[in-house]
Amino acid sequence: MDYGIVIEKIHQELKAYWGKGKVADYIPALAEVEPKRYGIAIETLDGHSFQVGDADIRFSIQSISKVFALAMVTRHLGDRIWKFVGREPSGNPFNSLVQLEYEHGIPRNPFINAGALVVTDRLMSLYEQPKDAILQFVRGICGNDDIYYDKHIARSEREHADRNMALGYLMKSFGNMENDVEDVVDVYCHQCAIAMNCKELTRAFLFLANHGVNPFNQEKILTVSQSKRLGALMLTCGFYDESGDFAFRAGLPGKSGVGGGVAAYIPGNLAITVWSPELNRHGNSLIGMETLERFTTDINNSIF
Repeated sequence: MDYGIVIEKIHQELKAYWGKGKVADYIPALAEVEPKRYGIAIETLDGHSFQVGDADIRFSIQSISKVFALAMVTRHLGDRIWKFVGREPSGNPFNSLVQLEYEHGIPRNPFINAGALVVTDRLMSLYEQPKDAILQFVRGICGNDDIYYDKHIARSEREHADRNMALGYLMKSFGNMENDVEDVVDVYCHQCAIAMNCKELTRAFLFLANHGVNPFNQEKILTVSQSKRLGALMLTCGFYDESGDFAFRAGLPGKSGVGGGVAAYIPGNLAITVWSPELNRHGNSLIGMETLERFTTDINNSIF
C-alpha cells in the first residue's frame, strides 16, 4: 500500500480543522508555538518512509516521553513496577489530585502525571545521571544522536510545575516516592521537553511495532510480553480521559502529548506520528486524533 497517498489526502482535508482547537497555554513556552502546523510521518518495519507537511519541525514531545521512561524502568524492574503504580484507566484529568488521595498515593496508571512521576522517580533510582540516560535511550531507539532537551521549554515547565509538585509531595506522604520531590519534578520536566520531529518520533516507536526489538540494530529493548503490556497500557490509558474514544475511533496503541504530538503503531507493521499543536478539550491534538482515525479507516487496518 502507498501510505504516502493516504496521508497526503488526509493532510489536505484536515488543514481545514485549523482553528477548532487551542494551543496549550498553561506552560507559557508552549503557548508560543505556531498553531497552524501539521505534519505526519510513517515508518514501516520493511524499511519504507513516508511524510507530509511539517514532519521535519521539532516540537516538545511532552507526555509521549512517558512511554520511553516506562520502557526504561520496565526493562530493569519488570513486574515490580506495578507495586507502585496501577494499570487501569483513570477517567479523570491527567493532573488530578482527588483520585490520588482517595487511592492512597498509588496512581491509577503510568501515563497520568502522578504515575509518570512515580516512573521517573524509579528511573532516578536506577540511573546515576537520569537526564543523560533518558536522552541516550531515546537517541538509541531512533538512531539519531542529535536529540536534545529544549531548555526553554524545560525552564518554563519547571517554573509552572506547582500541580506536579503537589502530586509528588502527596505521594511522598504515602511513602510512594523514593527521591527528593523537587529533583523528580526537575527530571520529569526535562524528559517532557525532549524535542523531536515526526520522523524521529516515528522511528523511536518502531521498537514497539517490532515487539520490543530495535529494528535498526536488533537490540532487545523489551521482551515480547513487556512490549505487549506496554501497548495495552497505551491503548487503554495513552490519551488521558479520551483513551476509550481513541481506541474506539482509531484502534491503535499510542500516546499523546500536550505539545500536539500523537505517536502510535500497528504491531508487526508500522509506526506513525502526527503533530498539530491545537488541542481538544481533553488535551490531545485535535487534528492528530482525527488523522489517526481516518488513517486506520482508509487503510482498513488497525489492531482489531
